Amino acid sequence: MIDIVKIRQNPEEIAAALAKKGCEVDFAQLLSWDDERKKRIADIEKLKARRNKVSSEIPRLKKEGKPVDDIFAEMRAIGDEIAEGDAAITALAERIADFLSRLPNLPDPDLKPGGKENNEVVRVSGVKPEFDFPVKNHVDLCTSLGLIDYERGAKLGGNGFWIYRGDGARLEWALLNYFIEEHLKDGYEFILPPHQLNYSCGYGAGQFPKFADEVYWLDLDEDRHRNRFMLPTAETALVNMYAGEIIDESRLPMKFFAYTPCYRKEAGSARTEERGMIRGHQFNKVEMVQYAHPARSMEAFEELVNKAAALVEKLGLHFRVSKLAAGDCSASMARTYDVELWIPSMGIYKECSSVSNAGDYQARRNNTRYRDKETGKPAYVHTLNGSGLATSRLIPAIVEQFQQADGSVVIPEVLRKYLGGKEKLEIK
Repeated sequence: MIDIVKIRQNPEEIAAALAKKGCEVDFAQLLSWDDERKKRIADIEKLKARRNKVSSEIPRLKKEGKPVDDIFAEMRAIGDEIAEGDAAITALAERIADFLSRLPNLPDPDLKPGGKENNEVVRVSGVKPEFDFPVKNHVDLCTSLGLIDYERGAKLGGNGFWIYRGDGARLEWALLNYFIEEHLKDGYEFILPPHQLNYSCGYGAGQFPKFADEVYWLDLDEDRHRNRFMLPTAETALVNMYAGEIIDESRLPMKFFAYTPCYRKEAGSARTEERGMIRGHQFNKVEMVQYAHPARSMEAFEELVNKAAALVEKLGLHFRVSKLAAGDCSASMARTYDVELWIPSMGIYKECSSVSNAGDYQARRNNTRYRDKETGKPAYVHTLNGSGLATSRLIPAIVEQFQQADGSVVIPEVLRKYLGGKEKLEIK
């Protein structure tokens, strides 16, 4: 959530920044509500001061035998006016909060405006593989090697689902074990969160109310505030773990990672670039999250980008890192770099990790703060997240980049210990 003080101080600058994300906004109504709220608060404070002053005089007047009926009548009238004013202030505050909750995060100043067309490649790693034989796509490779059963996955869950089988299941689990070992080595705490979350988690992460229709809801109550949903990413859980709490500054940065399946309504399409495992309703992901001190927020961001890239680099895959333009960053994020894998059969790169800095946007929504050791006052933390990594793009990249002329696939060296020392996946 954007700090209303920033909007009040420079509405034109904030509106221009949001326009870089494609969000056109007029703050005139918001600021008029805020002015009215402040005026009503001042009026109510005067009434309360009057009530307190007069109330303190009643015992003296009674002691002196003077009539107090008119004073009691005045106090009742003031009480009614205060109650009415408080209700109006609450209504205005709710209106303001709803307006602010629907605004995306401010993009960092150095981001280009617009969408994907303005993304910048900032790093390329590894050699793009070349083949002296006809290249197979990952769907055919995974099917011929018996790694993925697309047909029976669709039978069980419909389009956008698949089954890992045999070495495919072992390869998936090998990737997850590899990620877990690397994050533990770097001092991150392992978390296994609930897969069913309440509305406040979606709101705190900045996904609700705008994107509330993009998740799977479990309850039938018309009021979604009383419903639970299946988590679309572990970030939604991790950034809310300390909602409403004040963290001791000495504990920052706090570093977590979680393994979960991710459940998303986004459907696969008939486009070639979305086939197979590239896009589905359920996929496995290890997610990294940091709670950082604002002064070290960019340092934490660079750490997460480097961690995600290192995981791919150690697999021996060719990939690139792209800095997203403002309009291609998700609504909650001020900055995002994508780690993108080369998919030879498609001739394109597909994202396997998005590393983002939300600044204090999520912390303001879920009221996660730290206590400043110098001032003793609470301040909002910065939250950052990054996939570390999502497997559904990795397996297509692995089987395609490491395919051999005989239809086999070389297993990345770092994964072989999880597969009993096996070096290749071969047609049986």
